[in-house]
Order: sequence, then C-alpha cells, then structure tokens
Amino acid sequence: MKNIVFTVYASFLCIGTFFSQNSSIKLEGVDSFSTTNCPYLTNDNEGNIVLSFGVENDTEESTFYYAFFNAESNIFGKIIEIESAKGVKLHEENAPKIAFRSDGTVVAVWGVDNTSEAKKYGGRIFYSQSFDKGKSWTEATPLVTDETSIDQRYFDIEKLSDGEIGIIWLDSRTSSKLQGSTLFFAATKGTLGFLNEKPIAETTCQCCRTDLFINENGFINVAFRDIINDEIRDMSICISKNNGKTFSKPKRISEDNWKINGCPHTGPTIAENINGLHFAWFTMGNGSGVYYCNSIDGANTFSKRESVSIKSSAKHPQITTGKNQHVYIVWDEINDVDGIDTFQVGLQERDEYGELIVTKFISDAKQNAVYPVIKNIQNDNLLIAWVNRDKPENVYYKIVKMTDKK
Repeated sequence: MKNIVFTVYASFLCIGTFFSQNSSIKLEGVDSFSTTNCPYLTNDNEGNIVLSFGVENDTEESTFYYAFFNAESNIFGKIIEIESAKGVKLHEENAPKIAFRSDGTVVAVWGVDNTSEAKKYGGRIFYSQSFDKGKSWTEATPLVTDETSIDQRYFDIEKLSDGEIGIIWLDSRTSSKLQGSTLFFAATKGTLGFLNEKPIAETTCQCCRTDLFINENGFINVAFRDIINDEIRDMSICISKNNGKTFSKPKRISEDNWKINGCPHTGPTIAENINGLHFAWFTMGNGSGVYYCNSIDGANTFSKRESVSIKSSAKHPQITTGKNQHVYIVWDEINDVDGIDTFQVGLQERDEYGELIVTKFISDAKQNAVYPVIKNIQNDNLLIAWVNRDKPENVYYKIVKMTDKK
C-alpha cells in the first residue's frame, strides 16, 4: 500500500522574525488517497493533540479520519478511520470534527447533503461514538429527529466542564418571520448521545462557521454571525454560566455594521488567557479583512477592533493562546507573488494584553494555502495545519516555537 503524505515545516517564531526549515514526512502503513482536506485540531481526554480530516477519493465515498500528534517527535501517528462517516460532506467551514469525553469516549460529528425543493443547499448532521478508542463505532445517528428541520449545518463541538460534549449548530427551524437560521445547543449524556436540544439565538447568518468555547471557569461561550435589524451581519456572543441550562441574550462583539444580503462563509473564533477573552473574525463593514478585539470582563464590554490582515482579502481566522499567555491568530489571504495571486497563511502574535508583536506569512508563497487551524502544544510550540489547494490537494502542517518571554 502507498502512504498519505503530510508536509511538515519546522519553524521558530521570535519577536519580529521568522526562521524556517522545511522537510517532508510520511504517515506509514495507511492507504493512499487523492485528496485530504478539512483539517481540525482538538485535544483528547489526556491533553494530546488530535488532527481530524476528510478524504476524497475518485472511486469511493468521502471518508473521515483522525490521527494523534506526538509532541516529542513532531509527527502524527497512524490514522484511524471513522467507519460510520462514509459519505461525509466535506466543506472547511462546516468541517467534520471529533471530541473526547472525560472518560475517553470519542464523539465524531459530520454533515451530509439534504437537498430539497424547500432548501437547495440543505444539510443534515450525524454523529457516531466509539467506546474503545476508535476500534469500533456506533451507527451514524441523526443529531436532529424533528422532521420539520430540513437544514442543520455549521456546527461546533467542545468538551464541557462536566466532561460531556456540547454541540451548537445552525438550524432551519425558526419562530421568526425574519430571515436567518436558529442557533441550537445540545449536549451528550453518557452513552446516550446528544440530548435536550434547545434554541439559544434566532436570525443568525445561515452559512458561517460557529464557535463553541469553554472558559477556564466552565462558562459556555458561543460566537456566531448574527443578522441584526434584518440587514447587518456582525459577530455576536451569548454565554451560559450554568452548563447550558440557560444562555444570555446575544451581544455584538464589534459594531462593524456590515450590510450584506448574503453569506460570507467565514465565522468567528475565541480564545482565552489570564487577561480575558480574545476574538478574531472577518468583516467587510467599515473596512475589509480579519479583525481582533478582546474583553477583560467576560464579554460585557469589548476593546476597539484592530486589523489583523496583511491585505484586505484575509478570511477564515482561527485563534489560540500559548503557555506564554500570548495570542496567536492564523488566517488565509491572497498574496501577489511575481504577478500571480496565490493564497497564503498568515500568523500574527500579540502579547498577553493583545498588543501587536509581529505579523507574517508562514506558508510557501508558491502554494495555495487556505483554511488554517491552530493549537498550542504543551512543549511551548504551536501546531498550525492548513489545506494546500494545489493538485493533489492535501493537508499541510507547521510547527512554530512560541516566544519565551511574557
């Protein structure tokens, strides 16, 4: 059998300067596929980093896999197939994802097409559980059983403070006459899967990624693109301080006042350090590109937004914080290289207060790099993965060393 090839870049980030050394590695003992995409990074119940991704093959159904990262060798181990997820719809803003309950149960969630006369681009969400570390999986189970729901998409999952897995998603069911989807929340209960779904916000943008983030204090933070006054599509947040029993009313993160009758297909992202919450998002309201702000009081008030982008074409941000309490943001944007437009991944470092330190492209200028994701590795490194859109399309990743000083 042939091997899936991932490409790794060893990189070191210091204030104002990037130093890179490139090499290639292989994942041994796994089948060869034509395309890998939809990278997603999470942690298992023991804190190990896990990369999940989709695979497209010319002769088979799309499939869903994951692999564990070895922080000492900086490589991924043998990939594990999620057998129940054959036929998964692969879309980076609606990427399939996995999460780990505190007891080690693996929960995989993915979307499929659900096209109908009523909803041309409708979707459904399914999930599966593994109670034996990925050796076997339960049958694919629909997240929503209400037949009046004809579209469920743009979900996010995360382990809650009680060890269960929470999920949010955009749903076609609504009690409003205004345009937009409804944002729902549900959580697992032992081996029973996801239960007790509830709407937590209405009139949300129908086609933008959502973000579910759990504070150190266990609060559930939910960020999404809201439709305000039926014409403005800005980022909002709502919070549950009682593990999902109730949620606050949505509050706008930044008054960008972006008036658009359409879906940008790029959502928000949240992180936290000792000084509070940090946010990044894309807008074309009063300026175009990726922006950043923070909140030191639990999302009651927000700092004035600051531009992250190198150019105005930046989209698809993801954010994390490091052991040094610095803030790291990645995104993709178009860059002119020798007269040819290519997509590159940018990385920005900010200090613990959100003050800018350095901004730089980190992917090869000759590649088309899009949809980056980022995670903090315990050994003071950052792991960044993205999709290289050149043929064959594959997932690449890069190791970046954090700045030592706070």
